[in-house]
Amino acid sequence: QVQLVESGGGLVQAGGSLRLSCAASGRTFSSNAMGWFRQAPGKEREFVSAISGSGSMTRYADSVKGRFTISRDNIKNTVYLQMNSLKPEDTAVYYCADQGGNMWIPRYAIQYWGKGTLVTVSS
Repeated sequence: QVQLVESGGGLVQAGGSLRLSCAASGRTFSSNAMGWFRQAPGKEREFVSAISGSGSMTRYADSVKGRFTISRDNIKNTVYLQMNSLKPEDTAVYYCADQGGNMWIPRYAIQYWGKGTLVTVSS
């Protein structure tokens, strides 16, 4: 059993910042590639960012590139998403995802999902 627990969501003004955390527990490996997805009301879930098991390789959706930074602390089994210059269109439930393997593969199946944390950006 693997559990992913997101935290750090909340209400923030446009232009502000938030830092999301995803703490992993259970039978998962610290070397697993991890990612962040988000889903806004009435919209499809979309990819936001991903990081390889070692943390050396990262990916970002074009919509967040230059504003968001993904990182990880394998000792703490935690993945982070630093979100700067937030826009109202960033409003969504953000989900942490464990893909398995040590390299992120775009559009590959997700092994485990977190429950999500809500980020609301006011204008």
